[in-house]
Amino acid sequence: MRIIIISAIAAATLGLAGCGAASAPASNDAAGVDAGADVGFPLTLENCDADVTIEHSPQRAVSLNQSATEIMIALGLEERMAGTSYETDPIGEDIADAYAEIPLLTDGLLKLETLLEAEPDFVYSSFASFLTAENAGERTELHDLAVPTYLSEFDCTYHVAVEGGATFDMLFEEIETIAQIFDVPEHGEEVVAAQQATVDEGLDIAEQIEGTPKLVWFYSTAASASTPSVAGPGGLPQTVTDMLGAENLFSDADTKWPEVSWDEIALRDPDVIILGDLTRGYPGDTAEEKIDFLKSDPLTSTMDAVINDRFIIVPGQYMDPSIHSVQALPTVAQGLVDLEAK
Repeated sequence: MRIIIISAIAAATLGLAGCGAASAPASNDAAGVDAGADVGFPLTLENCDADVTIEHSPQRAVSLNQSATEIMIALGLEERMAGTSYETDPIGEDIADAYAEIPLLTDGLLKLETLLEAEPDFVYSSFASFLTAENAGERTELHDLAVPTYLSEFDCTYHVAVEGGATFDMLFEEIETIAQIFDVPEHGEEVVAAQQATVDEGLDIAEQIEGTPKLVWFYSTAASASTPSVAGPGGLPQTVTDMLGAENLFSDADTKWPEVSWDEIALRDPDVIILGDLTRGYPGDTAEEKIDFLKSDPLTSTMDAVINDRFIIVPGQYMDPSIHSVQALPTVAQGLVDLEAK
């Protein structure tokens, strides 16, 4: 069996060297923050159709999920965090000490009461579903309490594809915007330069890919393994696929992560199945469980990609926007090159 496995703790994830940086938002007003100007407070920016005013550089920030926390650690902001939550993936050894400095308010979804007990002066979330009345509170509610928020532009509306497609430039802009909010713009430039270097590495490897491989990105399953969640259009997996000159077989779906059927996947006949190796603990989440299912199911076991072990395994955090996302490009590119050489 030939399976390409990449460790979840990859070198250069939090940036070591490189060049090139995306621009921050356009101006220090409702349109964004000027990347070339000194940050002045109060600072107002437009974020996911909300005007957000930040009176001062935050000193007691709370992140609602791990990927937001890791971006802040990459920017050297752990000492300015009052708490974090929703820790779902292994913590890299390179950031373990910094992560341990941040109070874990809950290992699940943070609720409003617990959030307010931390006395935050800024709240940062990668997911729209976390900033709701059922969880940490709606953005308008927090803003009324003088707690500014930032929501990743990748998920302004839950599961809705990003208009024009999600890009790494969007990720770089997010990193630089957070750096501007915390008045450490030079740190943002350094992190983005390292991220760009990883993207460039992936593009170099991609030059060796022949033809147009047909891909299915298998992220997870619903309650039943018969309804897999796969990558559709408008997310980073689609962007990676396009950058590699490959084809995402579900680019015609209505959402970023549609639930489909194995009958439909078999009908579309992928050349390669990319398996998300998730660590959140749900049934069927790991790559090993996914392979066991694909090999044993009467339908999927007949698929050419399954028979010939054409799998590429990537950590689940590579598939969602995070400081790790750029690693998806060289990981999948190298996987495709290695499978072609099989």
